[in-house]
Amino acid sequence: MKLFFPFLSLFLFFSCVDSGTKRLEIKKGPLPILGNRDVVDGDTVFHTIPDFSFINQEGEEVTNATFADKVYVVDFFFISCPTICPKVKKNMLTVYEKFADEPNLKILSHTIDPKRDSVGALKNYSDNLGIEADRWHLVTGEKWSLYDIADDYFSVAIEDEDAPGGFDHSGRLILVDKNRHVRSFCDGTDAEAVTRFMEDIKNLLSENAEPNSQ
Repeated sequence: MKLFFPFLSLFLFFSCVDSGTKRLEIKKGPLPILGNRDVVDGDTVFHTIPDFSFINQEGEEVTNATFADKVYVVDFFFISCPTICPKVKKNMLTVYEKFADEPNLKILSHTIDPKRDSVGALKNYSDNLGIEADRWHLVTGEKWSLYDIADDYFSVAIEDEDAPGGFDHSGRLILVDKNRHVRSFCDGTDAEAVTRFMEDIKNLLSENAEPNSQ
């Protein structure tokens, strides 16, 4: 697994925001690009989501190309989660329904329990949610790849026998732009935070529609 330490300070900041009263107000103007950045030959290089390949509830491969020129929302969950996942999924359904007529927004949910959350199990879960697979991908894959990419989204996904259900994970929703940059996040268990997050989605969709946007 990639070292998490380069993002430790950012993760701690996110955790503090999640545990507090979230954001005090909706920021106007373009959303910031979150994460570490480097300067290479005078150009700023922002943190970028790496290439990935997973399998969704329909048995189809899901890659970065699936989200080409799209804005997408990310989370991490497992079907048998006894704590935060049902609340997060309820709030994610609100996002899904709010943007039902928006073709440029997709949702990507990663299981962190690939041993039990097979394609068939994800399909049943998807059917129970009543969602369309081309708009909301529930994906599985190799455990290491799922856990590694959680780091890239500044989220948490680890196996922990002492945690409820055997896994420690964040209930965070993460917003990603068409250039694979993380632009916003919220506590997915908090309905008010998700409402503010949806304003960020609107903001980013407007930016995404601009011809010369990043």
